[in-house]
Amino acid sequence: MRFDVLYLILGWTLIALTLPLFLCGLITWWLDDLELALYAFALPAIVSPTIGLLMLSLGTRMDTTERLRDREAFAAVALVWPIAVFIGSLPFWLGGVFVGPFTPDASFADIARGAVNSWFESMSGFTTTGATVITHNMSPNCIPGTTVDCINAQPRGLLIWRSLTQWFGGMGIIMLGMMILSRVIGGGMALARAELTGPSLSRLRPKLKQTAFALWGLYLFLTLLEFLLLYFSGSMNLFDSVNHALTTMPSGGFSTRDASIGFYDSFLVESIIIIFMFLAGVNFTLLWFIRDGDFKRAFGDEEFRNYVVYVTVGILAVFVALVASGTSAGRALRNSMFQVVSIGTSTGYTSTDYMDASWPLVTHLILFILMVVGASAGSTSGGLKLLRVTLAFKVAMRELVRIAQPRKVEQIRMNGEVVEQNQIGLIVGMLFVWVGLFFISSLILAIFMPGDTFESVTMVVASSLGNTGPTLGDYGPSSTWAGMNSGALLITSVLMWFGRLELLTAVILIHPRTWRRESRVHSDRSAIALFRRIMEEKDEKKNRDESK
Repeated sequence: MRFDVLYLILGWTLIALTLPLFLCGLITWWLDDLELALYAFALPAIVSPTIGLLMLSLGTRMDTTERLRDREAFAAVALVWPIAVFIGSLPFWLGGVFVGPFTPDASFADIARGAVNSWFESMSGFTTTGATVITHNMSPNCIPGTTVDCINAQPRGLLIWRSLTQWFGGMGIIMLGMMILSRVIGGGMALARAELTGPSLSRLRPKLKQTAFALWGLYLFLTLLEFLLLYFSGSMNLFDSVNHALTTMPSGGFSTRDASIGFYDSFLVESIIIIFMFLAGVNFTLLWFIRDGDFKRAFGDEEFRNYVVYVTVGILAVFVALVASGTSAGRALRNSMFQVVSIGTSTGYTSTDYMDASWPLVTHLILFILMVVGASAGSTSGGLKLLRVTLAFKVAMRELVRIAQPRKVEQIRMNGEVVEQNQIGLIVGMLFVWVGLFFISSLILAIFMPGDTFESVTMVVASSLGNTGPTLGDYGPSSTWAGMNSGALLITSVLMWFGRLELLTAVILIHPRTWRRESRVHSDRSAIALFRRIMEEKDEKKNRDESK
């Protein structure tokens, strides 16, 4: 491992975080007050660049920019998230969203729990999960029995910061770093491969810096467009429109209201958000093709066609189940469209309580499948992704065909192109890791949540790994995750991190070989090369002797 490369990437990322921290400090000063802005953002805005500069000055070399390999890229991507989450949690803790060091008459235990809550909220934001622990018994800003809407009672500037964590997390902190720092950090495509695991990244421009600018420009344009549509819908004020635009495109789901989108009870608002949630679940490369007018290339994509069918079938299935249970056709169509798109893209907004008795069991099973699968690869959504599930299905069908026709040779294709065997291995490996991690995490979480039901524990794990947020069971759309103890919150935050990294990057991080010293790696390689050379010389000598 070349640690100087890690210091370079992590250091510049910490420096880049200074700008949004400073911006939110000014917004808090404007919308709330100066004292709160200083409490919440002064320390993080100092700590983040200070640590970053120390990493750059003490940990890097003159030739560090030329030494990036895939190993450092994957490790850096994995490590960026907890570092960013730590910095991002400080405004919540210091600013009083949760009990912190500046909360009057707070006990040490409450301050410690406030730190855990802040970490969880920040992780949920940066990983675009959307689960929250802001509730009356956890936030000093909410008075039980008096404060009607706890989330909306939080300081305006801190809610903006909460939404920004999702907006930055949606396209990935690493992609932001590549856009700003591509002149400083070499090997940008290796970083992109680490961020977007699987065959999902296409260069839209000749250089990676241009590709990053193109993606972020499209991301920003769609965010601004949604903001304008929500604001002029007449149902949302300026502040709510900004926040929901920031959390829809990253498929995040943080709302400024306890009741989420259901608070507005507006068909127009729900329709606008459905459209942009659907777009957030599309591979951004295809959105760029559409932007360039290359509709044939975009709509001819096999995964996109599967995505449209997948969402449509989900909506129809939930609609039929709701109508059969007695819900009116109009209400059933409206609720099924919103919730299927929301859960299927792992956004996690809610327009109604789908744990209500009017939602039959079959709808919960459909939502669970949507939660696990997710949307398209190369999108901001979580889950396993349709591309991987489709390819895994094709692999399974090929093996079944081989049983009946052992001599038949059949290649796995996507969009008419043969998928390389190493990509298939990566996909199968990821599915295996997901299943294994799901069962192990469910067992561990059950130990920390002994009073919860089987459904609640397993659905929390699925929601965390899929970065969905609202789940089934006791932690459904009408509840927060504040009922979990600190241990359970820390475990689920790790699962969110694993889910956002699509598992394999995180697994690479914890593998001992990743952290082997570079000199040891080189000596191993030298030994292997020497062994091969000796064997080749031995074979040559043997062949010469036989020829004589």
